[in-house]
Amino acid sequence: MSGEKPRIIIAGAPASGKGTQCELIVEKFGVVHISTGDALRAQVKAETELGMKAKEFMESGGLVPDDLIIGIVKARLAEEDCQTQGWLLDGFPRTGVQAEAMIAAGIHATHFVLLEVPDEILVERCVGRRSDPDTGKIYHLKFHPPPEDDEALIARLVHRADDTEEAMGNRIKSYHENVKAVTPFYESLMQTFDGQTDKTEIASKVAEFLSAPVSSAPVPPGGPLGIIIAGAPASGKGTQCELIVE
Repeated sequence: MSGEKPRIIIAGAPASGKGTQCELIVEKFGVVHISTGDALRAQVKAETELGMKAKEFMESGGLVPDDLIIGIVKARLAEEDCQTQGWLLDGFPRTGVQAEAMIAAGIHATHFVLLEVPDEILVERCVGRRSDPDTGKIYHLKFHPPPEDDEALIARLVHRADDTEEAMGNRIKSYHENVKAVTPFYESLMQTFDGQTDKTEIASKVAEFLSAPVSSAPVPPGGPLGIIIAGAPASGKGTQCELIVE
């Protein structure tokens, strides 16, 4: 990677393997992993002005407005560790409004990682998940089953209420609507990866992408087009300028 610190956004549906890839990216590149939930809780705990404003909405049961979320993210990204190590924004921005606000606030990524997995695979991955409340470890009845001889573990495994086919279908639908609105802002920075393949294979391809030269700041959809043209005297550059403008 070039001398510029990586500024990465990663997006993927629930059960797409995004969490695993975040861990591997942090391990490989040493960037700071940031989720908006963690950043929000840190601001509230520190009793900052932004945190106190957000706390009012949270305690009243309302959603924290986008402008506050953007402010909290911007404040976190300005901290020393993010400036010296680079950062990895996990699942944010989630909406087109947030993406536009981020760019307007001067928060520019260098790379956008998009994990794609067919919906039916996402549902299968999610419905079969079971968690151990004692250790926090996640198992899957088909892909990563618990040890057959550990009866105590099997007995205490928990199936999350939202890990059902119906709930997962709603979450996937919401994800598709949101990511469709976000990706146009980052097309010049984005690469899509097949989330069905082995995690180490995905990680290798992601690392190759992140090691490539950084991209320029994104331009909002419908934003101005910037072009540089060069040519020797009498090369026809003036004529081409007129035609491009036209």
